[in-house]
Amino acid sequence: MFQSIDYSTLELNPFTTLGNDAFLITAGTLGGWNTMTAAWGSLGYMWNRPIFSIVVRDSRHTYGFVEKAEGFTCSFFSPEWKDALTFCGTHSGRDIDKAAATGLVPVAAAGPGGVERVTFEQANMVFSCTKASRVSFNPGQFAIPGIDTHYPHKDYHCMYIGFIDEILIQTE
Repeated sequence: MFQSIDYSTLELNPFTTLGNDAFLITAGTLGGWNTMTAAWGSLGYMWNRPIFSIVVRDSRHTYGFVEKAEGFTCSFFSPEWKDALTFCGTHSGRDIDKAAATGLVPVAAAGPGGVERVTFEQANMVFSCTKASRVSFNPGQFAIPGIDTHYPHKDYHCMYIGFIDEILIQTE
């Protein structure tokens, strides 16, 4: 069971939470969704609202879901789910049902106006976000050398800035 908390009460270190712990980016509804593992992102405050920024390569199956959806979730898990997150990061939803393969149980999380978003019963913290902006990375805009080494296949990320509508914490 999830409980909503105010973002101003959240205590976490974003450098360890985002830098060391993987999380799942999920977009769509229970009728059609996809998830992928991520370890890059940012938390902050922009346009007078709390934000969570994610990056998704256009080659990823999740990209189309994020493009079509009005929002997304970022779901964090306890360490015992590391293998499931590794699986979700190394297999495509085009080819396999990630929930069935990992034991993750998709559940609906309500977005603004009753819009349905997907997270997982086993998540211990979920950021439910409305897409506010999208920016496709352009290698010509990289200000320092070496960033392009992250893109040997030239499959650049698209960054999505999402307004954090709700933070859910597992209570059980």
